Amino acid sequence: MCGRYATTRARQELLDEFQVQFDAVDGDIEPDYNVAPTKQVPAVLTRRPKDAPEEEAAVRQLRTLRWGLVPSWAKDLSIGSRMINARVETAHEKPSYRRAFAKRRCLLPADGYFEWYTLQGQDEPAEKKSKKPQKQPFFIHPKDDALMAIAGLYELWKNPADEWVWTCTVITTDAPDDLGRIHDRMPMVVEPDRWQAWLDPALTDVEEVRGLLVPAMAGTMEAYPVSKAVNNVKNNGPQLIEPSTNGDSLGNDSDALF
Repeated sequence: MCGRYATTRARQELLDEFQVQFDAVDGDIEPDYNVAPTKQVPAVLTRRPKDAPEEEAAVRQLRTLRWGLVPSWAKDLSIGSRMINARVETAHEKPSYRRAFAKRRCLLPADGYFEWYTLQGQDEPAEKKSKKPQKQPFFIHPKDDALMAIAGLYELWKNPADEWVWTCTVITTDAPDDLGRIHDRMPMVVEPDRWQAWLDPALTDVEEVRGLLVPAMAGTMEAYPVSKAVNNVKNNGPQLIEPSTNGDSLGNDSDALF
């Protein structure tokens, strides 16, 4: 699963990178090095402006969405905390996601994401092995530091105060072998040449939409251990994505982790 990520690009960089036509964000977009479920996250989507006539074209927008998709039929907002990820293999057919998969798709900008590797502890005394396994957080990001455009779905839910709440989920896929040793799933990334089609609400053919999603190629991502400070959602800042002095990065000769 993907339960934490970092999104730190400046507002103007997002507007330029995604060629946004309408900035719908109220307030600032602050760098967030420890994005967790239920937080507001920047998202790019294509939609007709509010109250626009049917014949008016949809425009590419920058918005902030609450992470944790809440279907329109849900009774309360709390269901979103259990719907932060949608599996690419089944999102098109699951009742909670299939309508969004057909016509409410978005891109979630990210610098990288976090996963936790369970330490084996083969050499620990027997009494310690009975305790809860230790987990080492890793930060995983593109080797070239390119912006990740994570495939997402969004929904609108009306709360008891008759206000619309915009929510989203991250689509996940199988991780390639070089990352699968940390965790077998990873966020699905949409390549730039497919952004327009992925965001197009007029594209509703499920098989055509599924064809836009191609798993990441092995060797394109870098993973290294980071401080366990990321475990606490209250912690934030660039120090969370700096390599830790404890642990070993993926691919070196040490067998401390692998």
